[in-house]
Amino acid sequence: MTVNESGTLPAAQVGVIVIGFNDAAHIRDAVRSALGQGPVVAEVIAVDDASTDGTAAILDELADGDPRLRVIHRAANSGGCGTPRNDGVRAATAPYVMFLDSDDMLPEGAADALLGAALRHRAPVAAGLCVRRELPQRRDTGWQPALYRRAAVLAGPEARPALLRDTLCVNKLYARDFLTEHGITFPEGRFIYEDFVFTARVMAAAPRVATVPDTVYIWHVRRDAAAPSISLGRERIANWQARVSAHRRSVEVFLDAGSKPLARAARVKFLDHDLRMYVRELPARSAGYRHAWWRVTRGYLADFDEAELSAARPPARWIARVVLAAEAPRDLERLAQLAARPARLLPPYAEDPAALPVWSADLPRAVLDGVLGPDAVPPHHLPVTVDAELRLAARARARLRLRVHDLYGRLATIRPEAAEVELRRRDGGPVLRRAVPLTDEGTAWTARVVLPLSLLADRDRRDGAAPPQAWDVRVRVQCAGGAFRTTVRAVGRGLHRAALPSLRHGVLLARPYATTNGSLALRLASGARGAWAVTGHG
Repeated sequence: MTVNESGTLPAAQVGVIVIGFNDAAHIRDAVRSALGQGPVVAEVIAVDDASTDGTAAILDELADGDPRLRVIHRAANSGGCGTPRNDGVRAATAPYVMFLDSDDMLPEGAADALLGAALRHRAPVAAGLCVRRELPQRRDTGWQPALYRRAAVLAGPEARPALLRDTLCVNKLYARDFLTEHGITFPEGRFIYEDFVFTARVMAAAPRVATVPDTVYIWHVRRDAAAPSISLGRERIANWQARVSAHRRSVEVFLDAGSKPLARAARVKFLDHDLRMYVRELPARSAGYRHAWWRVTRGYLADFDEAELSAARPPARWIARVVLAAEAPRDLERLAQLAARPARLLPPYAEDPAALPVWSADLPRAVLDGVLGPDAVPPHHLPVTVDAELRLAARARARLRLRVHDLYGRLATIRPEAAEVELRRRDGGPVLRRAVPLTDEGTAWTARVVLPLSLLADRDRRDGAAPPQAWDVRVRVQCAGGAFRTTVRAVGRGLHRAALPSLRHGVLLARPYATTNGSLALRLASGARGAWAVTGHG
């Protein structure tokens, strides 16, 4: 079946499988977003995983109003997401299926976009962009956006191993016959990160894959929910153990299918994404968690060969080498900064007897390849550290001190000359820029700049934004041999709240702070009405 000559899609081709457990607050919106996809949706199969909160009654009520909705009530809770999804696939009759979680939504036109690509290219798998929406702020971030910047069709995953970076199952459409023919199912029962294994089974079957540049899934992230999603429970070591287990099983799927390139791509993805994400959080974890995490991680990384480590981006492979070289947790703050995005490698900068850059003098096995030599990364990709200390001053001003660290002499070769400080409002609003020359101090370059906070508040007012607003501090380092932009690391003792008198605004309430990855940011509000909002974020 194909798209007809007029470009109209055939009706009743897609089945949307919605799963839910005790999610009466959100499942109605999820189901309606599936039914609202239009005539291409033949059926919506809602699988209630033995809820006790009224979810079942809501689904039955919705089914009474639309014959396309069928409800499956499980007698016992499965403990995970895989079993109810498998139930839905077995019950489906439409030629294609999609998956939707009860607390997420399908944007308008998602099914059309995916089905159209699948039919045009005779592809059993079609994929599009998933957007992570932080609630209640409604801040959207694309998930692996580089994969979906333009439409494409691939003969199979090995043609673009980067596809394995997107392990989600929900932003894709699957030909049901393809799943059945290859026996592709989700792991049953309480298996966390079941989509890792399902996606590996799909890709190991070497399907033709069509990608679209459309947003096809809205992933709601509710960090303050009473029962946060499984993937957000990273403070428990069981979460990391489950993630590693799912990755290990995914690699086994590729090896069993005879695809070493995909197995390697999966391991590189683990280093570049998963390892860095959890390392960023290590300094905030308990001593018991850190030791358990280190033990589990070293055990898994021991299976990686040097070619797999080298294929990862420098920050990830350097982190992996430190973990393999050290028997117990160490240098966690330094590792966390290296795992940040963008990465920052804090001093000291040690060398081994052969003058190779290494993590530290007592860990010479952790070689920082790619900093120097013929395989060196471009200067703008180096994990350069820019330290920033911001102090609030009279007349509604802030004094910013910058220190740009050299990295094994690499920056000295391109001669940093000036810094352009950018304050970017986090919601995508205005940008304030100030340029300042850099002073060479031998192993670092320094600068000072005064920031007019009243001007920031004016921009908030003109933009019609309600206070307070968050501003991220970034720096563009201009060198004789080029330029690079980075965030800056918050240092010093100036991170405190203050009420600053202002002729224009009466009072400005400001609070410099370090973000979760250590970058410098500023919260600012004008007038007494912003006081609680700023002071309440301590």
